[in-house]
Amino acid sequence: MRVIASFLLLPLALSAAAAQAPSFSENVRPYVAVDAPVVALTHVKLIDGTGAAPAENQTIVIAGGKIQAVGANVAVPAGAKVMDLTGHTVTPGFVGLHNHTFYTTAAGRRVQLNFSAPRLYLASGVTTIRTTGSISPYSEITLKSQIDSGAVPGPRMYITGPYITGPDATMERAHVRTPEAARRVVSYWTEEGVTWFKVYTGITRAELAAVADEAHQRGAKVTGHLCSVGFREAVAAGIDGLEHGLMANSEFDPEKKPDECPRGFARVNSELDLNQPEVRASTKEVVDHQIPITTTLAVYEASVPNRPPLAQRMLDALAPDVREEVLTARARVAQNNNPLAARMLRKEMDFDLAFVKAGGLLGAGVDPTGNGGALPGFGDQRNYPLLLEAGFTAPQAIQIMSANGAKVLGAADRFGTVTPGKLADLVVIQGDPVATPADIEKVTLVFKEGVGYDSAKLIEVVKGMVGVR
Repeated sequence: MRVIASFLLLPLALSAAAAQAPSFSENVRPYVAVDAPVVALTHVKLIDGTGAAPAENQTIVIAGGKIQAVGANVAVPAGAKVMDLTGHTVTPGFVGLHNHTFYTTAAGRRVQLNFSAPRLYLASGVTTIRTTGSISPYSEITLKSQIDSGAVPGPRMYITGPYITGPDATMERAHVRTPEAARRVVSYWTEEGVTWFKVYTGITRAELAAVADEAHQRGAKVTGHLCSVGFREAVAAGIDGLEHGLMANSEFDPEKKPDECPRGFARVNSELDLNQPEVRASTKEVVDHQIPITTTLAVYEASVPNRPPLAQRMLDALAPDVREEVLTARARVAQNNNPLAARMLRKEMDFDLAFVKAGGLLGAGVDPTGNGGALPGFGDQRNYPLLLEAGFTAPQAIQIMSANGAKVLGAADRFGTVTPGKLADLVVIQGDPVATPADIEKVTLVFKEGVGYDSAKLIEVVKGMVGVR
């Protein structure tokens, strides 16, 4: 029998919840489907985010924005709004660890999506994001404030400052040439409210060490999309996270020079034997130092010919001219038929699995950049079948997409699993993604802190806007 409840606190929590009436702005109210003070989701299949096997015929009681009880024999409180969800699956809200609020295409488009990105993330079941690299930090700081105050719908946000890297041609990045300059960037943006920083492909070891030291002194953390610095060098410099997995680690390239990004390391990595001593030693060092890795399989897949399946919902969401850019890029990928992309995707999958088997903490994100084929939220969902393809079980994949992300953010005590006492961040899926992985896209309701949002309405309002707003 599976019954978990905070029984001693339940009556008090329910009475307090009943006395509260959620208030929503005119920008949020149209998307709210469930705002009852006490809600019971009954007859659900539950994948709870802990890695445990799915449980059938479960009841989840929500009150005061939190999960109050979970189990097969939980009594439904008097006066609760009861939702019979027979035929549905519930998971924790997804935690996206590499989820920009901007979007790019292969045609050079680079747009801040303050309207469509937060709505698509929430509609897709992503209740928490870390904006891992920003082209407009003030936009994200303001957006976070608006979401937190209930002025606009969207996920909980952890803000990452501007990309910190060496000189390059992208204007929105923080281009540093000395460790002192790197410290100034960290000092300024932590004062503005940033809690994470992302170092990028042109950073030097000394600059990375300065970023990490300054960030840690100010209570912030550092992750990185690396190239000029290898993973082991980054660990030594004090980094707190690594993005994109194996395909961002240049240390195995025999042409690698200190503090420089080698041009052909992706091809080298695509042919690596993951069991060779050098690779195993590198993985062990990352694991031993408890450095998490974020996998972004959905954005890697976009470079593989005829992958992912062309989805009508993606085409509908894109602005007309953006749709043409994405379709043109997709056709070019198919025409070029470069086998390297498929090898890279498969090798990244193999590495992700080996990293977890070695004891590593793996999170997931979409990275809606590149050729435009991975949209906010939709790409997060796409990670699920890709993780299954990599060899993870369904419970493991959901754990990677939820609980592991919460651990990386230092918030595992607040959200990430369907556990009494945690925030009621839940995804209601029509169908069974264990039996049919594509069902992960059939989200009907997304609960964030106990408020249920209508996924279809959120998706409808952004149609034709992705890429422009």
